[in-house]
Amino acid sequence: MTTKKGNAMAEAQGPTRPLSPHLQIYRWQMTMVSSILTRITGNALIVGVVLGVWWLMAAAIGPGYFNFVNAIATSWFGDLVFTLSAWAVWYHYLAGLRHLYFDAGHGLDVATAEKLGWACVIGSVVLTVITLIIV
Repeated sequence: MTTKKGNAMAEAQGPTRPLSPHLQIYRWQMTMVSSILTRITGNALIVGVVLGVWWLMAAAIGPGYFNFVNAIATSWFGDLVFTLSAWAVWYHYLAGLRHLYFDAGHGLDVATAEKLGWACVIGSVVLTVITLIIV
């Protein structure tokens, strides 16, 4: 024996909204972007270090091999790798300072965390440009 109330419950549907955030409704936040950039820059620095170490090893091996590696390191590709590595060093450094500030219990509110994220991005670009001008 079914009641009217029982049928209504059996026919109930779940919510029509998505159950988890997706790109149509989810807005990227600076705190998320800065966290991702910290991990990317930390790992990407390996490329610049490998190119620099390869260049030093080539110098130790001999002039012929050094000329080959030096041509790569001083090409547009080498310039790009070393420029992005300089930016990655500055960004990673500033993000580390930001995390030390967070670890001390400061700046944990959303507004301050967003401002510090932007400060890391803008500061790292400015410091990279200054580095390129000086070097």
